[in-house]
Amino acid sequence: MHRLQLHYTLSKDNSPAWVRNALIDLLQAVSQQGSISAAARALGLSYRHVWGELKRWETELAQPLVVWEKGQAAHLTAFGNKLMWAERQTQARFAPQIEALRAELERSFADAFDDNTHVVTIYASHDEALSQLREVAFQNTRQSPRRLHLDIRFMGSVDAIRALNEGRCVLAGFHTLDDSNADLSQRTYKPLLKPGLHKIIGFAQRTQGLMMAPGNPLGLTSLLDLKRTNARFANRALGTGTRVVLDALMSQAQLLPRDIVGFDTHIEPSHAAVAQSVQSGQADAGLGIEAAATQNGLAFVPLATERYHLVCLKSALEQPGMIALFDLLKNQSWQKQINSIAGYRAQNSGQILSMRKVLPWWTYRK
Repeated sequence: MHRLQLHYTLSKDNSPAWVRNALIDLLQAVSQQGSISAAARALGLSYRHVWGELKRWETELAQPLVVWEKGQAAHLTAFGNKLMWAERQTQARFAPQIEALRAELERSFADAFDDNTHVVTIYASHDEALSQLREVAFQNTRQSPRRLHLDIRFMGSVDAIRALNEGRCVLAGFHTLDDSNADLSQRTYKPLLKPGLHKIIGFAQRTQGLMMAPGNPLGLTSLLDLKRTNARFANRALGTGTRVVLDALMSQAQLLPRDIVGFDTHIEPSHAAVAQSVQSGQADAGLGIEAAATQNGLAFVPLATERYHLVCLKSALEQPGMIALFDLLKNQSWQKQINSIAGYRAQNSGQILSMRKVLPWWTYRK
């Protein structure tokens, strides 16, 4: 078995948080360009270097990577294509963890190089708008004397709120269905949230639904169709907000876990991983946000509208980093950016809201 070594670099640009591999870059260039010389030009490298590296990797891995036929376009071997498939699967599956690792490293260097940087640590259910907010805060930090760094770590909603209550973060992100059927949300979140101790901050509204292969070949329009067609389903783990949403929708449809193929056996860690599972043909459908379906070119059927909430302890409201974050969330430019994400709409962004209004299952003793 071949072992992996991870490396990181310091950079001033805003490139995505990918774990890069030089071999995969070479294979992708050959696959796209159709020749070694064209691949070398696309990568800004010499033909000799690219040719030598491919030969070196073939020796190292003891497998052919490129079909070398004189006078014909170069193309990858079956093994070369499998390597690229494994890379895509890995990147999609571990994107939240990679993003969290980069955030942790950047926080350390922010503390080392800039005494004026305000760091807000956020544990949250994975969310596309929250990822973009982190990048907007980073850009603003470079252009403004007020420096804000968002240290975001993605995890299940329940674990995020627990981390807040244990003092491991300043802010937590979770989401609930935007309708009157709140029994499951109440059972899940009410023991973790306390009026007077916690404060809800508005963030966004988003759409969850079924993600399917392009063209929706099975004709899925509801959760009931999963049972009717025996569609293979990619699920999320217990403790995630999306699993809470799915369980609530199944209760409404009077479906049981045994009615859905893969409910207990095919578990993915994020919306992006579910989308990649569907895109690769490992599953026929999965529940996720519209943005993940759009990014992966999948068909999408909306099933529910939900609110994505941010929650903090009341004692944190006056911290300089939190004040800077509230200002950013209320910025019209940021709210316009939220509205441009597929399935998203800014909703009370940056406003401190009544817990009873946002979570109507709360009752108070008079």
